Amino acid sequence: MTSLSNIAPPRFDDVLAAAGRIKGHAVRTPLLEAPLLNAKLGGRLLVKPEMLQKTGSFKFRGAFNRISMIPEAQRAAGVVAYSSGNHAQGVACAAAMLGLKATIIMPADAPAIKIANTRAYGAEVVTYDRFGENREEIGARIAAERGATIVRPYDDPGVIAGQGTIGLEIAEQAAELGAALDAVLVCCGGGGLVSGTALALSEKLPGVPVYSVEPAGFDDTARSLASGSRIANDMSNRSICDALLAEKPGEITFELNRKLLKSGLVVSDAEAQIGMAHAFRYLKLVAEPGGAVALAAAVTGKIDMKGKTIAVVCSGGNVDQAAFLEALTTAGEV
Repeated sequence: MTSLSNIAPPRFDDVLAAAGRIKGHAVRTPLLEAPLLNAKLGGRLLVKPEMLQKTGSFKFRGAFNRISMIPEAQRAAGVVAYSSGNHAQGVACAAAMLGLKATIIMPADAPAIKIANTRAYGAEVVTYDRFGENREEIGARIAAERGATIVRPYDDPGVIAGQGTIGLEIAEQAAELGAALDAVLVCCGGGGLVSGTALALSEKLPGVPVYSVEPAGFDDTARSLASGSRIANDMSNRSICDALLAEKPGEITFELNRKLLKSGLVVSDAEAQIGMAHAFRYLKLVAEPGGAVALAAAVTGKIDMKGKTIAVVCSGGNVDQAAFLEALTTAGEV
């Protein structure tokens, strides 16, 4: 894999520039709360529902920003991306809106809805075995053959800056609600969303701690933050949180996260399903497993909610019907 150590991480000004690029194209998702859920938790929980974003996840923000930055002369060759589904759809949609061809490398076992939607946005889909093949090698080969631009799912300054617009919006919307935040919890796979969000919040709400939240068995960011260096996951592990199964933290994202994050929280698959059930019951939101982990951490006691005001990002809602129904059934009454 190509080293990215020579690429400078994004700065706050890059997030502001990204906000300008995506304005009028991305959805400014609301910051929601439910009185009954607040009463149950004994605090104020503010939820950023990125399942209401174009393509059903936050990924559209970073994809649109990054593709917008490609020089006009390079656009005819198109873009190549690799993704378990949400980045795939974000890139496919953004590329179509900007008039570029997109080729997406997706795991063969990705949720059917994610593969179908990616094709529906007009992208070419190339499938691979996530446990036996290297998606980055496949992507690099295709990009070299076609002269296309690779749009990485998280380890790209333009992508990170685009995701950081969520942090800008959280700060603005919390102020509109008269809410003084005690903490912000963000779902984490490769770290693009949480690093971008933390970067924005470090300027807009300095001193407010930001936590990454990951599924058990894929808590590489939590362990890496504790150790001070990047630690890989055991990829023989399994989780229903398909959107968050990165092998290890990104180079650029970890450089930001080790400076900006308080620490990492971890939830089990069962707790992710509890998060999904809470999103549905109290907020009328459909969250995918990986998209619900930050909410799950708040409602299952991974952080003290008593008397606190905490914001969480629900990062996506691209879940198959059967998996969603199973989650609600397994979680039971919440």
